[in-house]
Amino acid sequence: MSAPQVLDFKNAEEVLKEYDGRDGLSVTELMDAKVHGGLTYNDFLVLPGYIGFPASDVQLDSPVTKRITLKSPFVSSPMDTVTEHDMAIHMALHGGLGVIHHNCSPEAQADMVRKVKRYENGFIVDPVVIKRDTTVGEAKALKEKWAFGGFPVTESGKLGSKLLGIVTNRDIQFVDDDEMPVSKVMVTELITANSGVTLVQANSILAQSKKGKLPIVDDKGNLVSMISRSDLTKNLHFPLASKLPDSKQLICAAAIGTRPEDKVRLAKLVDAGLDIVILDSSQGNSMYQIEMIKWIKKEFPELDVIGGNVVTREQAASLIAAGVDGLRIGMGSGSACITQEVMAVGRPQATAVYNVCQFASRFGVPCIADGGIQNVGHIVKGLALGASTVMMGGLLAGTTESPGTSFVSREGKLVKAYRGMGSIDAMQDKKAGGGAKDSQKSNAGTARYFSEGDSVLVAQGVSGAVAHRGSIAKFVPYLAAGLKHSLQDSGMTSLEEMHRKVTEGVVRFEIRTPSAQLEGGVNMESYEKKLYA
Repeated sequence: MSAPQVLDFKNAEEVLKEYDGRDGLSVTELMDAKVHGGLTYNDFLVLPGYIGFPASDVQLDSPVTKRITLKSPFVSSPMDTVTEHDMAIHMALHGGLGVIHHNCSPEAQADMVRKVKRYENGFIVDPVVIKRDTTVGEAKALKEKWAFGGFPVTESGKLGSKLLGIVTNRDIQFVDDDEMPVSKVMVTELITANSGVTLVQANSILAQSKKGKLPIVDDKGNLVSMISRSDLTKNLHFPLASKLPDSKQLICAAAIGTRPEDKVRLAKLVDAGLDIVILDSSQGNSMYQIEMIKWIKKEFPELDVIGGNVVTREQAASLIAAGVDGLRIGMGSGSACITQEVMAVGRPQATAVYNVCQFASRFGVPCIADGGIQNVGHIVKGLALGASTVMMGGLLAGTTESPGTSFVSREGKLVKAYRGMGSIDAMQDKKAGGGAKDSQKSNAGTARYFSEGDSVLVAQGVSGAVAHRGSIAKFVPYLAAGLKHSLQDSGMTSLEEMHRKVTEGVVRFEIRTPSAQLEGGVNMESYEKKLYA
């Protein structure tokens, strides 16, 4: 047998054209259910492309609804051991979105929305205002409630009244007499700006004044708004923060159910400043959710509505026709969910994401891949299959900002409590998982799984613990950096480009057999797995 001819290396590109098609599979070939069945994220890989740019050039901007785009495609799940106001604030500061759970009273949930909306502002058009006879003790209580301590004092104790002074934390911190009126300790020598000043001008005045607050007054000295130095600092430290362009407030989302009383709950959330509502149901294709979507779009046309959960085109079609601004995809794929096991209903997550996103994209409806996210690679795959954002529960439950309880496990590791909203614990416990305790309790777990009134509760989730991951301040930037490097490996400069080139067949995939999955894992006697430093 003669030896094969050795070709000139300069002809490599020409010889490549002789091959029948590209390496790997197109997304339609990958997702051919007749060939491969239903797929999960572990069942395939994205093939590499050409790196012609640094990872820092990759753009992660992506829509979460028809009208709202995030700088980072990360959303925290509305679970009572994952998202309350602290998580929602920090997710938004890092370019993502937090969805506040509803396993609490409407009042408690609305308070959490207010805390998110008040955390970072441009002009604060609804500052907490007090009267001159408000006591020091009452001012301290307001500081505890709102997590800030600068309150303008006006003649009537309301906005639009004559400005008398400002009480800050420094003024009351060491005052022992809680009955003393704030008029005795407030600062009266104030630097103010006149109504009509631009935000840039106001920030310049504030920076030069070296004060913590800058009241904005009309020509009669009445308080009309205010800006805060802490917000100026936050703008410098968090350039990717998810904010509305007009108010500069952080974007806030919250979940509700589809019961009649949830209409009352939603009205309170809207009054608190809610931007996005997610209808929280394990099976979103129901008459209850469709009626609720139509009602919300009629009553609150400026509010964006995300429907779900869905895993099929047929489910998605019903909600799109009802008017949703976004969809949430996933049924039984979460780490604390056992719906597929117990109910025998659901769909492998990768297959669900691809089919629903492919259909919804024809109507301009963005999709959230909810569930099954265990690492950066899963985030990449969910986005590659068409999702515009990914929702994470267990992956974020172990962070400092989640409301779960931290404790040391039997193995001596620091962990945090985490439970599925379909767990017996969540369905029986009517208070939030670490905060938001209140007298008027509400259970989101039974409503989400249509279990209200059942004499026997059937669990669709479990309770347990996850490893402590540290602060969101490091963990979310790690996720973003990993995602950027993955897109760089694929030769994609943005998520928009990835979506387009997946559809065009430029981005290629490969099925991953069980032995291939084993090969791609760690095969060592012992090792330490550090995700970031």
